[in-house]
Parts: sequence; C-alpha cells; structure tokens
Amino acid sequence: MSERAVLEVIALGVEDAVAAEAGGADRLELVTDIAADGLTPPVAIFAGIRAAVGISLRVMLRLADGFEAGDVRGLVRAARELRAAGAEEFVLGFLDEAAQPDLPALEAVLAELDGCRWTFHRAIDRAADRDALRKSLADLPGLDAYLTAGSADGVDEGLPTLLAEAARRGEQGYEPRLMVGGGLRLDHLPHLRAAGIDAFHIGGAARPGGWESPVSAEAVREWRTALDA
Repeated sequence: MSERAVLEVIALGVEDAVAAEAGGADRLELVTDIAADGLTPPVAIFAGIRAAVGISLRVMLRLADGFEAGDVRGLVRAARELRAAGAEEFVLGFLDEAAQPDLPALEAVLAELDGCRWTFHRAIDRAADRDALRKSLADLPGLDAYLTAGSADGVDEGLPTLLAEAARRGEQGYEPRLMVGGGLRLDHLPHLRAAGIDAFHIGGAARPGGWESPVSAEAVREWRTALDA
C-alpha cells in the first residue's frame, strides 16, 4: 500500500475540525444534529470551519432523519447557499419509499452543485438493491465515493459485502471510491486494507468521551498511525 489512505472525520464545529486536522485527518464531513445521524449544518458553521482548517470539507445535504429526500426545495436552497459560501464538496443520498434511489431528488440537488464532487452516504446500506443503485447512479456528475458499512447493522455484519464490492472496483457503478464507515473499528483495518480499500470514515471513534465531547486529536492520530503502518 504505497498511497496514503484517506481518513475522514465527522466535525460538528470548529473545535472538532481543528482537532481532526491536528490528528492527521485528510477530510471532514460537516454535519449538525448527530442525534438524527447528521443533518445540513448552518452556512455560518461551514464558513467558520472553512476559515479554521486547510483540509477538504464535505458538507452534508440532508434536512431530516431518515433517507427520504423530504423537502427537495429546501435541499436545493441549502445547496445553493452553501455553494455561494464557498462549499465545493458534499455528502447526500436519497431513497424513495421502495428503498430505490430517488433520482429526481438527487438530480434537483445536483443541478445546484455544478459538478462538485460528492459522496453518496449510507443510504446505500438501506437500499433494496445495492448493485442496482450503483448502476443507476453511475452517470450522475461528481459522484466519487460511497460511504458504506456494507450493512445497515455496521461493518461487523457488512464486511463480506465490503470485500466483495472492493473486488469489483472499476466495473460499471463501482468506479467511485469505497469509503468505509459505520461501526468501524481499528481491528477491521487489516482486512479492509488487504482488499485494497483506501478510504475510512470515523465519528464516535474520534470522540473517546462520547458525542457530547469534542473530537480528540490523539484519537484521530491513532487512526492515522494505524492507516499509515
């Protein structure tokens, strides 16, 4: 493994962002309301974090708990406001009532992103058919990563799926980078790295004191060291 693996850390505010960067994170996922699994942060929080750190930021576009798009006009408005504030990378992903990808909602939001790079988040782990979802999204502009645990129940259950999908890298729908997150632990890394997976996402693992505590630079550094070993 000659190339450095990507380490992405969830940041709720400036303190988190500064600590994550100090610990060796390559990128941040910016969210608010972690009790709802991460919603779109206010533009002011994005701007404060952008001014405080130099690493890449991916901003969540999600207005309510769950994986249905809900208020599409509100999503479009949020995307427009964040773009105007300088946001260049995003995280989004919507399913319809049948757990199929909600292409009209995705296309409406992507029209505001003007080709920006984005991650399809863990909605893939709730999809009725992961392979069909990937193929239906293959031509959407800017999609360069899937954030997934391989299962709605986390990496422990999803590991076989993750390894199987890693082996399909380069096939139609499997070109975007596989970024593993959701119950990810350090002991998963050797199996995932051996399969060629090179992108990892942590949230609670960066906060030894729990979600009420800020990101710990030392905790992030432990992950950075393990990935670089």
